Amino acid sequence: MTAAALLVGTPDAFTQASRADLLRARESADRLRSAAPDEALALWDAAVASLSDASARASVARNAHPDPAMRDAAERCEQEAEALSTELSLDPAVYAALSRAPAAEGGYYLQRTLRDFRRAGVDKDDATRTKARALHEELVRIGQEFSRNIRDDVRSVVADDLSGLPEDYIRAHPDRRITTDYPDYVPFMTYARSSSARAALWRTYRQRAHPKNLEVLSRMLTRRHELATLLGYESWAAYITEDKMIGSAGAARAFIERIAAASDARALRDYQELSNLMPVPADGGPRTGANVAPWDAEYLKERIRAEHYAFESQTVRPYFEFSRVQRGLLDLTGQLFGIEYRRSDAPVWHRDVTAWEVVEDGVVTGRFFLDLFPREGKYKHAAQFTLASGVAGGTLPEAALICNFPSGRPALMEHSEVVTFFHEFGHLLHHLLGGRTRWAGVSGVRTEWDFVEAPSQMLEEWCWDAGVLARFALHHETGEPISADLVKRMRAADEFGKGLRVRQQMFYAAISLELHSRDPAGLDTTAVVAELQERYTPFRHIEGTYMQESFGHLEGYSAIYYTYMWSLVIAKDLFTTFRREGLLNPAPARRYRKAVLEPGGSKPAAELVRAFLRRETDFEAFRQWLDAA
Repeated sequence: MTAAALLVGTPDAFTQASRADLLRARESADRLRSAAPDEALALWDAAVASLSDASARASVARNAHPDPAMRDAAERCEQEAEALSTELSLDPAVYAALSRAPAAEGGYYLQRTLRDFRRAGVDKDDATRTKARALHEELVRIGQEFSRNIRDDVRSVVADDLSGLPEDYIRAHPDRRITTDYPDYVPFMTYARSSSARAALWRTYRQRAHPKNLEVLSRMLTRRHELATLLGYESWAAYITEDKMIGSAGAARAFIERIAAASDARALRDYQELSNLMPVPADGGPRTGANVAPWDAEYLKERIRAEHYAFESQTVRPYFEFSRVQRGLLDLTGQLFGIEYRRSDAPVWHRDVTAWEVVEDGVVTGRFFLDLFPREGKYKHAAQFTLASGVAGGTLPEAALICNFPSGRPALMEHSEVVTFFHEFGHLLHHLLGGRTRWAGVSGVRTEWDFVEAPSQMLEEWCWDAGVLARFALHHETGEPISADLVKRMRAADEFGKGLRVRQQMFYAAISLELHSRDPAGLDTTAVVAELQERYTPFRHIEGTYMQESFGHLEGYSAIYYTYMWSLVIAKDLFTTFRREGLLNPAPARRYRKAVLEPGGSKPAAELVRAFLRRETDFEAFRQWLDAA
């Protein structure tokens, strides 16, 4: 039976299965306390597998199940799993037993495990451990509430003007009601000619989860700060960065400033080009940066691409019909990594979900589920979710992609959505191909968190290659493959706005870091967002908007949103090998699979990168990308 099969039954059955896993985890921990040293790590890993799989299943059900009762049950199951995980991480007897395990037996995994126990507070006094446990458990509940408020708050506007939008988009919106879901929002902000219509949707989008999450976020920041200081750290940012590649909050702040400085001149040039398209003020004065409203930015970028680069995004949409993109992605990655994908008749939680098996030499080595279209009550962004951790000779790795791509006939994608699909599939491959380690605790994507995005961001590179795209980017009416010239113009047009995109990412990174670095007592998060927006971007903060309340990464990534850019620096360096040896050449892909993906988190990420590049990673490839015209 697949792990996902448990999402198909009743809420009661789901809850029973989850609690059975938690019982197995507790039983393994009970045996561990009196186990021989050479048995300790295996018993702990069995507990980790049961706990993490129960939590992972619950997360998928909470974010994607169509039945509200199942989502509620999953939320409770996730809380129970996290509560037991916290309890065990603060158990001195479990820690003592693991401390006696032979170092040679567990190596890096054992080092990580013992470090994580100490970071949880296992070596503190009874009162501190009790308080830490309560805070851990409360933070799980707060995080779920924060995410739920975002997931359930889909807003809409009735647009009085749909001019400029693609014909298929207009047909799909006969009532002119435009929602804040991505497949509605992104094309509207890019193509709609009416600035007032864009402004209305933009404001509505940045009011999602308001006012509920204003108070929830305050509680989340306060409890995180309490926990961090209880454990001896200056702030949550100091605590959460300590075990990452970057090592400290100070290093994260320095990294953000380095990237911001490197992109500053380019971002200003980009912005000036946008400003040049704005009308001259009525008083005849000069155009200024204040002329560009944030809701005009994407539309103006699109105009510049059309006027300066002879490229309009709508011209490529007919080449990206969803089913062909999906088939192309599967064919490409199958060829590169030496695997096959086979449709499965495994039960699924919604009729739109498809089940797949990964096959090598006739043997099934993993399973995954694609849940790719928007619906009520579903997670609003795009992400890979673990369903089961794989272990060599044991459990098969399972995962799900939960995204929100266009549906209908034809289902034409923006190129940016194609990039998102490749990105999330990169996470999926990492989980599946890294799901055959000896230990469940280092299976798949369980690397340092600020490395996790590197494999997914690197796979995006294939979306920009004319030879790759010609394999599946066929016009949905004529079957003609996308031309190399059109791809070249698309690439050139995408270079415009790169500086603004990087600065926007640093704005997000600064929000996540600063909200978790400052004293939360009396902290005005809206004022912090306004301050940072005007520091890192040329766009003014708009009164009455509250982007932090729907910034879902504040729940999962907390202070470490910088990891996207940190990983991108590494991804650009990794890609130099493929650029040199060929994007369709399986040889570097197989070496990359063996050196970087297959080990999962069994070694430090820097070691994995060094093994593939045969040198230390550096900033040069990223700098060249950032400066490319």
